[in-house]
Amino acid sequence: MEVFGRDLIKKIQSAELLGENAHMIYSPPYRPLFSYDEIIARNPKFAAVNIVLYLKNNEWYFPLMVRSTNERDRHSGQISLPGGKREETDRSFEETAKRETAEEMGIEEHYIRIIREMSPIYIPPSNFYVRPFVSYTKKNPQFILQEAEAVELIEFPVSSILELTEQPEMMALPSSRGVEVPVINFNGYIIWGATSMILSEFSTLMKNL
Repeated sequence: MEVFGRDLIKKIQSAELLGENAHMIYSPPYRPLFSYDEIIARNPKFAAVNIVLYLKNNEWYFPLMVRSTNERDRHSGQISLPGGKREETDRSFEETAKRETAEEMGIEEHYIRIIREMSPIYIPPSNFYVRPFVSYTKKNPQFILQEAEAVELIEFPVSSILELTEQPEMMALPSSRGVEVPVINFNGYIIWGATSMILSEFSTLMKNL
């Protein structure tokens, strides 16, 4: 028996995606907008990230990670979803999302079930074009973080994602050039940028079920 009911899967699969309208709520004010053709003209790197739902104490969660510090990584030290660059051996972006989740979180890949893809998002500073997915794991994960990528696990309850508002908290961060940006403040963990924008769309999706 699957941990996720078929009715809930179908609802998530058919829920409306708000795309850029949801992303903009948590977008840094200085983030430029590009058309698809303009993005492709910039020869972006392609990647996938994964919102992996799992059941713990009768409540749904998904994992985030505090990224390792790396001078070559523009997003080092920030909070992100599991995911990464698509490799030539990946047959699809779904496979990228599952492979990266397994590598970074230690979740066994064959237990991850993709539910749907959400709206793609372009990250100008790193020139990544990211494809986000929603999935669930059929087996409660025993997390083993990949030390080169992550230094801390954050278990984020779906109930908290439902509390996101269209008037987010604003904070000036060193990594945001000192400019006030919209943030998700979860127990002192500050989530912003592309991750908060993706979670904003996930929030609207779940609210519309």
